[in-house]
Amino acid sequence: MVLADRVKNILLTPKTEWDVIAGETTPTATLIKGYVLPLAAVAASAAFIGNVVVGSGFGFHLYRMPLLMGLVFMAMQILMAVVAVFVISFVINALAPKFGATQDPAQALKLAVYSCTAGWVAGVLAVLPMLGTLAIVGGLYGIYLLYLGLPKLMKCPEDQTTGYTVVVVLATLIVMVILNAIVMLSVAPAWFGAAAVSRSSGLPGVFDKDSPVGKLEEFGKKMEAAGKKMEAARKSGDTAQQGQAAMEALGTMMSGGKRAEPLSSDEMKSFLPATLAGLPKAGSDKSERTAMYSKVEATYGEGADKAVRLEITDSGGAAGLLGLAGWAGALNSDKENDRVVERTRKEGDRVVRERASKGGGKNEVSVILASRYIVEAESKALDVAALKKALSGVDLAKLESLKEKGVASS
Repeated sequence: MVLADRVKNILLTPKTEWDVIAGETTPTATLIKGYVLPLAAVAASAAFIGNVVVGSGFGFHLYRMPLLMGLVFMAMQILMAVVAVFVISFVINALAPKFGATQDPAQALKLAVYSCTAGWVAGVLAVLPMLGTLAIVGGLYGIYLLYLGLPKLMKCPEDQTTGYTVVVVLATLIVMVILNAIVMLSVAPAWFGAAAVSRSSGLPGVFDKDSPVGKLEEFGKKMEAAGKKMEAARKSGDTAQQGQAAMEALGTMMSGGKRAEPLSSDEMKSFLPATLAGLPKAGSDKSERTAMYSKVEATYGEGADKAVRLEITDSGGAAGLLGLAGWAGALNSDKENDRVVERTRKEGDRVVRERASKGGGKNEVSVILASRYIVEAESKALDVAALKKALSGVDLAKLESLKEKGVASS
Protein backbone atom coordinates (compact mmCIF):
# COMPACT_ATOMS: atom_id res chain seq x y z
CA MET A 1 0.00 0.00 0.00
CA VAL A 2 1.55 3.28 -1.13
CA LEU A 3 0.12 6.12 0.95
CA ALA A 4 -0.26 8.64 -1.89
CA ASP A 5 -1.88 6.09 -4.19
CA ARG A 6 -4.32 4.93 -1.54
CA VAL A 7 -5.35 8.49 -0.74
CA LYS A 8 -5.85 9.32 -4.42
CA ASN A 9 -7.77 6.13 -5.17
CA ILE A 10 -10.07 6.19 -2.15
CA LEU A 11 -10.99 9.81 -2.89
CA LEU A 12 -11.34 9.61 -6.67
CA THR A 13 -12.40 6.01 -7.34
CA PRO A 14 -13.83 4.80 -4.03
CA LYS A 15 -16.13 2.12 -5.46
CA THR A 16 -13.31 0.13 -7.02
CA GLU A 17 -10.81 0.94 -4.27
CA TRP A 18 -13.08 -0.56 -1.61
CA ASP A 19 -12.94 -3.84 -3.53
CA VAL A 20 -9.14 -3.73 -3.35
CA ILE A 21 -9.17 -2.85 0.34
CA ALA A 22 -11.62 -5.65 1.14
CA GLY A 23 -9.08 -8.22 -0.03
CA GLU A 24 -6.16 -6.79 1.95
CA THR A 25 -4.91 -8.10 5.29
CA THR A 26 -3.23 -5.04 6.73
CA PRO A 27 -1.98 -5.31 10.35
CA THR A 28 -3.43 -2.82 12.81
CA ALA A 29 -0.01 -1.33 13.55
CA THR A 30 0.59 -0.71 9.84
CA LEU A 31 -2.76 1.03 9.44
CA ILE A 32 -2.12 3.32 12.37
CA LYS A 33 1.59 4.05 11.84
CA GLY A 34 1.60 4.00 8.06
CA TYR A 35 -1.69 5.73 7.29
CA VAL A 36 -3.54 7.32 10.20
CA LEU A 37 -0.60 9.04 11.88
CA PRO A 38 0.93 10.59 8.71
CA LEU A 39 -2.39 11.99 7.47
CA ALA A 40 -3.53 13.11 10.92
CA ALA A 41 -0.14 14.76 11.47
CA VAL A 42 -0.42 16.70 8.21
CA ALA A 43 -3.89 17.96 9.15
CA ALA A 44 -2.77 18.81 12.68
CA SER A 45 0.34 20.61 11.39
CA ALA A 46 -1.81 22.68 9.04
CA ALA A 47 -4.04 23.64 11.94
CA PHE A 48 -0.96 24.51 14.01
CA ILE A 49 0.35 26.84 11.29
CA GLY A 50 -3.08 28.39 10.87
CA ASN A 51 -3.59 28.96 14.59
CA VAL A 52 -0.08 29.96 15.65
CA VAL A 53 1.52 31.55 12.57
CA VAL A 54 -1.31 32.86 10.37
CA GLY A 55 -3.86 33.61 13.07
CA SER A 56 -7.57 34.34 12.95
CA GLY A 57 -9.17 37.71 12.46
CA PHE A 58 -11.91 38.96 14.77
CA GLY A 59 -13.11 42.36 13.66
CA PHE A 60 -9.98 44.53 13.56
CA HIS A 61 -8.01 42.19 15.80
CA LEU A 62 -5.79 39.28 14.82
CA TYR A 63 -5.56 36.44 17.32
CA ARG A 64 -2.69 33.97 17.26
CA MET A 65 -2.67 30.97 19.55
CA PRO A 66 0.34 30.85 21.92
CA LEU A 67 3.07 28.47 20.75
CA LEU A 68 2.79 26.00 23.63
CA MET A 69 -0.98 25.90 23.38
CA GLY A 70 -0.67 25.30 19.64
CA LEU A 71 1.66 22.37 20.28
CA VAL A 72 -0.76 20.95 22.83
CA PHE A 73 -3.70 21.10 20.46
CA MET A 74 -1.66 19.68 17.61
CA ALA A 75 -0.70 16.69 19.75
CA MET A 76 -4.26 16.23 20.97
CA GLN A 77 -5.61 16.41 17.42
CA ILE A 78 -3.31 13.57 16.38
CA LEU A 79 -4.18 11.53 19.46
CA MET A 80 -7.91 12.00 18.93
CA ALA A 81 -7.56 10.93 15.29
CA VAL A 82 -6.26 7.57 16.49
CA VAL A 83 -8.97 7.39 19.14
CA ALA A 84 -11.62 8.19 16.53
CA VAL A 85 -10.75 5.35 14.16
CA PHE A 86 -10.90 2.81 16.98
CA VAL A 87 -14.24 4.20 18.16
CA ILE A 88 -15.69 4.19 14.65
CA SER A 89 -14.45 0.66 13.95
CA PHE A 90 -15.88 -0.60 17.23
CA VAL A 91 -19.27 0.97 16.46
CA ILE A 92 -19.26 -0.44 12.91
CA ASN A 93 -18.48 -3.95 14.13
CA ALA A 94 -20.85 -3.87 17.10
CA LEU A 95 -23.80 -2.78 14.94
CA ALA A 96 -23.12 -5.24 12.12
CA PRO A 97 -25.64 -7.96 13.17
CA LYS A 98 -28.41 -5.36 13.48
CA PHE A 99 -28.17 -4.66 9.76
CA GLY A 100 -27.52 -8.14 8.44
CA ALA A 101 -23.79 -7.50 8.10
CA THR A 102 -20.89 -9.76 9.09
CA GLN A 103 -18.88 -8.87 12.18
CA ASP A 104 -15.20 -8.56 11.35
CA PRO A 105 -13.02 -6.27 13.53
CA ALA A 106 -10.20 -6.13 10.97
CA GLN A 107 -12.52 -5.09 8.13
CA ALA A 108 -14.28 -2.61 10.41
CA LEU A 109 -10.96 -0.98 11.30
CA LYS A 110 -9.96 -0.65 7.64
CA LEU A 111 -13.37 0.83 6.87
CA ALA A 112 -13.04 3.36 9.68
CA VAL A 113 -9.49 4.34 8.74
CA TYR A 114 -10.03 4.87 5.03
CA SER A 115 -13.41 6.59 5.48
CA CYS A 116 -11.62 9.28 7.50
CA THR A 117 -9.24 10.05 4.63
CA ALA A 118 -11.34 12.88 3.21
CA GLY A 119 -11.53 14.62 6.57
CA TRP A 120 -7.77 14.51 7.10
CA VAL A 121 -7.03 15.72 3.58
CA ALA A 122 -9.55 18.54 3.91
CA GLY A 123 -7.92 19.40 7.23
CA VAL A 124 -5.02 20.88 5.26
CA LEU A 125 -7.31 23.86 4.61
CA ALA A 126 -6.94 24.77 8.28
CA VAL A 127 -3.61 26.37 7.37
CA LEU A 128 -5.85 29.34 6.57
CA PRO A 129 -8.32 29.46 9.48
CA MET A 130 -10.96 31.24 7.41
CA LEU A 131 -11.07 28.16 5.16
CA GLY A 132 -11.16 25.71 8.06
CA THR A 133 -14.94 25.38 7.92
CA LEU A 134 -14.59 23.86 4.44
CA ALA A 135 -13.18 20.81 6.22
CA ILE A 136 -16.82 20.01 6.94
CA VAL A 137 -17.10 19.07 3.27
CA GLY A 138 -14.39 16.49 3.87
CA GLY A 139 -16.37 15.07 6.76
CA LEU A 140 -19.49 14.77 4.63
CA TYR A 141 -17.53 13.04 1.88
CA GLY A 142 -16.18 10.70 4.53
CA ILE A 143 -19.76 9.66 5.33
CA TYR A 144 -20.26 8.92 1.64
CA LEU A 145 -17.10 6.80 1.64
CA LEU A 146 -18.43 4.90 4.64
CA TYR A 147 -21.73 4.35 2.81
CA LEU A 148 -19.90 2.88 -0.18
CA GLY A 149 -17.61 0.72 1.93
CA LEU A 150 -20.13 -0.92 4.27
CA PRO A 151 -21.52 -3.41 1.71
CA LYS A 152 -18.05 -4.34 0.45
CA LEU A 153 -16.20 -4.79 3.74
CA MET A 154 -18.97 -5.68 6.20
CA LYS A 155 -21.15 -7.58 3.69
CA CYS A 156 -24.11 -5.35 4.49
CA PRO A 157 -27.24 -5.88 2.33
CA GLU A 158 -27.76 -2.97 -0.05
CA ASP A 159 -31.19 -2.14 1.37
CA GLN A 160 -29.71 -1.84 4.87
CA THR A 161 -26.75 0.35 3.96
CA THR A 162 -28.41 3.74 4.49
CA GLY A 163 -29.74 2.87 7.93
CA TYR A 164 -26.43 1.28 8.91
CA THR A 165 -24.53 4.39 7.83
CA VAL A 166 -26.83 6.79 9.70
CA VAL A 167 -26.72 4.82 12.95
CA VAL A 168 -22.92 4.43 12.80
CA VAL A 169 -22.49 8.18 12.29
CA LEU A 170 -24.90 9.11 15.10
CA ALA A 171 -23.45 6.59 17.56
CA THR A 172 -19.92 7.73 16.77
CA LEU A 173 -20.86 11.38 17.22
CA ILE A 174 -22.31 10.69 20.66
CA VAL A 175 -19.20 8.85 21.84
CA MET A 176 -16.81 11.42 20.37
CA VAL A 177 -18.72 14.34 21.90
CA ILE A 178 -18.29 12.73 25.31
CA LEU A 179 -14.60 12.02 24.74
CA ASN A 180 -13.90 15.49 23.36
CA ALA A 181 -15.69 17.11 26.30
CA ILE A 182 -13.49 15.17 28.71
CA VAL A 183 -10.30 15.91 26.82
CA MET A 184 -11.04 19.59 26.16
CA LEU A 185 -11.90 20.18 29.80
CA SER A 186 -8.51 18.93 30.88
CA VAL A 187 -6.28 20.05 28.01
CA ALA A 188 -6.45 23.77 28.83
CA PRO A 189 -3.48 23.74 31.20
CA ALA A 190 -1.08 22.80 28.40
CA TRP A 191 -0.62 19.09 28.41
CA PHE A 192 3.07 19.03 27.68
CA GLY A 193 3.93 21.52 30.39
CA ALA A 194 6.19 19.47 32.59
CA ALA A 195 6.84 16.70 30.11
CA ALA A 196 10.56 17.14 30.32
CA VAL A 197 12.81 14.22 29.57
CA SER A 198 14.08 12.67 32.77
CA ARG A 199 17.81 12.17 32.72
CA SER A 200 17.97 10.79 36.25
CA SER A 201 18.67 7.30 34.99
CA GLY A 202 21.59 8.57 32.94
CA LEU A 203 20.12 7.15 29.73
CA PRO A 204 19.41 9.64 26.92
CA GLY A 205 15.90 9.67 25.54
CA VAL A 206 14.32 8.01 28.60
CA PHE A 207 11.06 9.64 29.64
CA ASP A 208 10.01 9.99 33.24
CA LYS A 209 7.23 7.42 33.57
CA ASP A 210 5.13 9.91 35.56
CA SER A 211 5.45 12.70 32.98
CA PRO A 212 2.80 13.26 30.29
CA VAL A 213 5.08 11.89 27.59
CA GLY A 214 5.95 8.91 29.76
CA LYS A 215 2.27 8.24 30.34
CA LEU A 216 1.60 8.53 26.61
CA GLU A 217 4.40 6.04 25.94
CA GLU A 218 2.84 3.63 28.45
CA PHE A 219 -0.58 4.15 26.85
CA GLY A 220 0.90 3.43 23.43
CA LYS A 221 2.38 0.15 24.64
CA LYS A 222 -0.97 -0.95 26.02
CA MET A 223 -2.72 -0.04 22.77
CA GLU A 224 -0.07 -1.98 20.85
CA ALA A 225 -0.72 -5.03 23.04
CA ALA A 226 -4.46 -4.66 22.49
CA GLY A 227 -3.84 -4.39 18.75
CA LYS A 228 -1.87 -7.64 18.80
CA LYS A 229 -4.79 -9.35 20.55
CA MET A 230 -7.14 -8.09 17.85
CA GLU A 231 -4.80 -9.37 15.15
CA ALA A 232 -4.53 -12.80 16.83
CA ALA A 233 -8.30 -12.94 17.18
CA ARG A 234 -8.73 -12.10 13.51
CA LYS A 235 -6.39 -14.92 12.49
CA SER A 236 -8.20 -17.38 14.75
CA GLY A 237 -11.45 -16.93 12.83
CA ASP A 238 -13.37 -17.07 16.12
CA THR A 239 -16.08 -14.38 15.92
CA ALA A 240 -16.64 -14.36 19.69
CA GLN A 241 -12.92 -13.96 20.32
CA GLN A 242 -12.76 -11.15 17.75
CA GLY A 243 -15.61 -9.31 19.44
CA GLN A 244 -14.00 -9.71 22.86
CA ALA A 245 -10.64 -8.45 21.54
CA ALA A 246 -12.32 -5.41 19.99
CA MET A 247 -14.09 -4.65 23.26
CA GLU A 248 -10.80 -4.98 25.15
CA ALA A 249 -9.06 -2.65 22.68
CA LEU A 250 -11.76 -0.01 23.08
CA GLY A 251 -11.60 -0.43 26.84
CA THR A 252 -7.83 -0.03 26.84
CA MET A 253 -8.07 3.03 24.62
CA MET A 254 -10.60 4.77 26.82
CA SER A 255 -9.49 3.59 30.26
CA GLY A 256 -5.73 3.70 29.78
CA GLY A 257 -5.37 -0.01 30.51
CA LYS A 258 -7.72 -0.24 33.47
CA ARG A 259 -11.30 -1.42 33.66
CA ALA A 260 -13.15 1.16 35.73
CA GLU A 261 -16.72 0.75 36.90
CA PRO A 262 -18.19 4.24 37.47
CA LEU A 263 -19.67 4.97 40.88
CA SER A 264 -23.37 4.27 41.22
CA SER A 265 -25.88 7.12 41.06
CA ASP A 266 -26.54 6.78 44.80
CA GLU A 267 -22.81 6.97 45.58
CA MET A 268 -22.49 10.05 43.39
CA LYS A 269 -25.53 11.74 44.95
CA SER A 270 -24.01 11.31 48.40
CA PHE A 271 -21.46 13.97 47.43
CA LEU A 272 -24.13 16.60 46.71
CA PRO A 273 -24.41 18.70 49.89
CA ALA A 274 -27.78 19.85 51.25
CA THR A 275 -26.65 23.47 50.95
CA LEU A 276 -23.96 25.18 48.89
CA ALA A 277 -22.65 28.69 49.54
CA GLY A 278 -25.46 29.07 52.06
CA LEU A 279 -28.09 28.29 49.42
CA PRO A 280 -30.56 25.41 49.81
CA LYS A 281 -30.92 22.77 47.16
CA ALA A 282 -33.70 23.60 44.69
CA GLY A 283 -35.66 20.86 42.95
CA SER A 284 -34.60 17.28 42.42
CA ASP A 285 -31.12 15.98 41.76
CA LYS A 286 -30.36 14.89 38.22
CA SER A 287 -28.32 11.78 37.57
CA GLU A 288 -27.03 9.87 34.57
CA ARG A 289 -25.04 6.66 34.44
CA THR A 290 -23.63 4.61 31.58
CA ALA A 291 -21.01 1.90 31.33
CA MET A 292 -18.40 4.61 30.72
CA TYR A 293 -19.27 7.39 33.18
CA SER A 294 -21.71 8.59 35.81
CA LYS A 295 -22.83 12.13 36.55
CA VAL A 296 -24.99 13.95 39.08
CA GLU A 297 -26.17 17.54 39.06
CA ALA A 298 -27.97 19.80 41.52
CA THR A 299 -29.05 23.45 41.58
CA TYR A 300 -28.87 25.61 44.69
CA GLY A 301 -30.92 28.77 45.13
CA GLU A 302 -33.78 30.08 43.02
CA GLY A 303 -33.71 32.03 39.77
CA ALA A 304 -31.28 31.81 36.88
CA ASP A 305 -29.37 34.91 38.03
CA LYS A 306 -28.98 33.76 41.64
CA ALA A 307 -28.62 30.00 41.43
CA VAL A 308 -25.47 27.90 41.62
CA ARG A 309 -25.22 24.71 39.57
CA LEU A 310 -23.04 21.89 40.86
CA GLU A 311 -22.05 18.93 38.68
CA ILE A 312 -19.92 15.94 39.64
CA THR A 313 -18.69 13.46 37.00
CA ASP A 314 -16.94 10.12 37.39
CA SER A 315 -15.18 9.55 34.07
CA GLY A 316 -14.91 5.86 34.99
CA GLY A 317 -14.17 3.88 31.85
CA ALA A 318 -12.81 6.96 30.10
CA ALA A 319 -10.49 7.89 32.96
CA GLY A 320 -7.48 6.92 30.87
CA LEU A 321 -8.21 9.68 28.36
CA LEU A 322 -8.77 12.15 31.17
CA GLY A 323 -5.43 11.10 32.61
CA LEU A 324 -3.67 11.38 29.25
CA ALA A 325 -4.72 14.96 28.88
CA GLY A 326 -4.85 15.76 32.49
CA TRP A 327 -1.37 16.16 33.52
CA ALA A 328 -2.98 19.29 32.68
CA GLY A 329 -1.89 21.92 35.07
CA ALA A 330 1.75 20.89 34.99
CA LEU A 331 2.15 24.19 33.17
CA ASN A 332 0.03 27.05 34.50
CA SER A 333 -2.16 28.68 31.88
CA ASP A 334 -3.72 32.13 31.64
CA LYS A 335 -6.02 33.48 28.96
CA GLU A 336 -7.88 36.78 28.82
CA ASN A 337 -9.97 38.64 26.26
CA ASP A 338 -12.71 41.26 26.38
CA ARG A 339 -15.24 38.69 27.59
CA VAL A 340 -13.57 36.28 30.02
CA VAL A 341 -10.50 35.59 32.11
CA GLU A 342 -9.42 31.95 32.31
CA ARG A 343 -6.78 30.50 34.62
CA THR A 344 -5.65 26.93 35.11
CA ARG A 345 -3.45 25.90 38.01
CA LYS A 346 -2.01 22.73 39.48
CA GLU A 347 -2.85 22.74 43.18
CA GLY A 348 -1.17 19.72 44.69
CA ASP A 349 -2.44 16.72 42.75
CA ARG A 350 -5.53 18.60 41.62
CA VAL A 351 -6.05 20.64 38.47
CA VAL A 352 -8.19 23.74 38.99
CA ARG A 353 -9.67 25.73 36.13
CA GLU A 354 -11.32 29.12 36.70
CA ARG A 355 -13.38 31.08 34.19
CA ALA A 356 -14.54 34.57 35.16
CA SER A 357 -16.98 36.51 32.99
CA LYS A 358 -16.40 40.23 32.45
CA GLY A 359 -19.89 40.92 31.16
CA GLY A 360 -22.20 39.49 33.77
CA GLY A 361 -22.21 35.99 32.35
CA LYS A 362 -21.58 32.74 34.18
CA ASN A 363 -18.49 32.25 36.29
CA GLU A 364 -17.13 28.71 36.49
CA VAL A 365 -14.73 26.70 38.61
CA SER A 366 -13.87 23.08 37.83
CA VAL A 367 -11.55 20.70 39.65
CA ILE A 368 -10.07 17.47 38.29
CA LEU A 369 -9.44 14.95 41.06
CA ALA A 370 -7.24 11.85 40.78
CA SER A 371 -7.37 12.03 36.94
CA ARG A 372 -10.87 10.59 37.23
CA TYR A 373 -13.43 12.87 38.88
CA ILE A 374 -14.53 16.31 37.68
CA VAL A 375 -16.33 18.69 40.06
CA GLU A 376 -17.78 21.83 38.48
CA ALA A 377 -19.64 24.81 39.90
CA GLU A 378 -21.08 27.69 37.88
CA SER A 379 -23.13 30.77 38.72
CA LYS A 380 -23.93 34.28 37.57
CA ALA A 381 -24.37 35.46 41.15
CA LEU A 382 -21.11 34.22 42.68
CA ASP A 383 -17.65 35.24 41.55
CA VAL A 384 -14.80 32.76 41.10
CA ALA A 385 -13.49 33.20 44.64
CA ALA A 386 -16.94 32.51 46.08
CA LEU A 387 -17.38 29.47 43.85
CA LYS A 388 -14.03 28.05 44.99
CA LYS A 389 -15.07 28.58 48.60
CA ALA A 390 -18.43 26.94 47.85
CA LEU A 391 -16.67 23.83 46.56
CA SER A 392 -15.22 23.37 50.03
CA GLY A 393 -18.73 22.22 50.90
CA VAL A 394 -18.14 19.15 48.74
CA ASP A 395 -16.08 16.37 50.30
CA LEU A 396 -13.37 16.42 47.64
CA ALA A 397 -10.91 14.46 49.77
CA LYS A 398 -13.35 11.59 50.16
CA LEU A 399 -14.02 11.61 46.42
CA GLU A 400 -10.27 11.44 45.78
CA SER A 401 -9.99 8.50 48.15
CA LEU A 402 -12.29 6.55 45.82
CA LYS A 403 -9.95 6.86 42.85
CA GLU A 404 -9.45 3.07 42.76
CA LYS A 405 -13.10 2.21 43.41
CA GLY A 406 -14.29 -0.24 40.77
CA VAL A 407 -10.91 -0.25 39.01
CA ALA A 408 -9.08 -3.39 37.94
CA SER A 409 -5.93 -3.61 35.82
CA SER A 410 -6.41 -5.06 32.34
